[in-house]
Amino acid sequence: MEYQAKELFAKHEVPVLPGSVVETAEDARAVAAEIGGQVVVKAQVKTGGRGKAGGVKLAETPDEATEKAGAILGMDIKGHTVHRVLVTQASDIDQEYYVSFLLDRANRTYLAMASVEGGMEIEQLAVERPDALARIPVDAIAGVDAAKAAEIADAAGFTGDVRDQVIVVLQKLWRVFTSEDATLVEVNPLVKTPDGKVVALDGKVSLDENAAFRHPEHAEFEDKAAADPLEARAKEKDLNYVKLSGEVGIIGNGAGLVMSTLDVVAYAGEEFGGVKPANFLDIGGGASAEVMANGLEIILSDDEVKAVFVNVFGGITACDAVANGIVHAFGLLEGRGDQVTKPLVVRLDGNNAVEGRRILSEFAATAPAGLIEQVDTMDGAARRAAELAAAK
Repeated sequence: MEYQAKELFAKHEVPVLPGSVVETAEDARAVAAEIGGQVVVKAQVKTGGRGKAGGVKLAETPDEATEKAGAILGMDIKGHTVHRVLVTQASDIDQEYYVSFLLDRANRTYLAMASVEGGMEIEQLAVERPDALARIPVDAIAGVDAAKAAEIADAAGFTGDVRDQVIVVLQKLWRVFTSEDATLVEVNPLVKTPDGKVVALDGKVSLDENAAFRHPEHAEFEDKAAADPLEARAKEKDLNYVKLSGEVGIIGNGAGLVMSTLDVVAYAGEEFGGVKPANFLDIGGGASAEVMANGLEIILSDDEVKAVFVNVFGGITACDAVANGIVHAFGLLEGRGDQVTKPLVVRLDGNNAVEGRRILSEFAATAPAGLIEQVDTMDGAARRAAELAAAK
């Protein structure tokens, strides 16, 4: 969130305005009184467009800050509920700029972007006036020293006394980017105040979770209040799970296969009144029975799920091992007191598929009627899962 980005900025000496984040309107009053003068009350949610949605308001007095905070807290901004607001010192703006560092996946490098025309949606600027946005590749080894920062500032058109300040800010933002293992550090707007100072007025930072082992303190940035309960439970079990709004639970091995499965289920579901996939869940290539059980437990506890589609292509892990995993998963779930009542459609293909299907057929014969069905093709299995979900 913005206030967290600014905490990281301040840690690396990027200039920011004083302020504090609060969760109640009365606390907003106290912060406004401490700052003194005009303040800005800003909704803290992980999405853009907060100003347009009414989530950013000026307040002249502590009483007005209380009123504005009360109006913003609890707002819904693009599906995000506002649980906290940032109360920060207001600033007159002489000019707005844009600067960022990001991971350029297409070119396998880092990229600096900068413009002397900040404040607006940068995507809109990039489309409407692409020459107004400088794009400078940054070598991962060389990084951003004073010379590289000057190259970026000059390409963007920073001039006068502000140029030297921007060069310093760019070097500090690069330290944020590398020291915190970020994939994006963005300031929009970076502003020049009437007295000529350059300040980061807003900030956005995306952190690379693959580097979390180096930054245990980053766990504090997680917004647990906004987290989906099922996603939170799945994360505790180290599952690659994303909650969606649909009726067919999805389990697959491999992110590409799972993404394809979402597509075929959505397509098949059109025949049955718009049935959709309920989740993304990749159990990986070497999933154990416990992983399968944990995945089924999460999916089956989703009240929206009416049927489950298990789509597995045997590769390194053979289909007979996957089938045994499903059988053992049922046993583990029953041992936990979780009775499986929602139908499973299973498609096994690839390495040792025939043996895997035999194992499941034997198990299905002992299970309640209709609890487990096998379909040979991915499209056929998706259609059957959608049909079962629609019938519930």
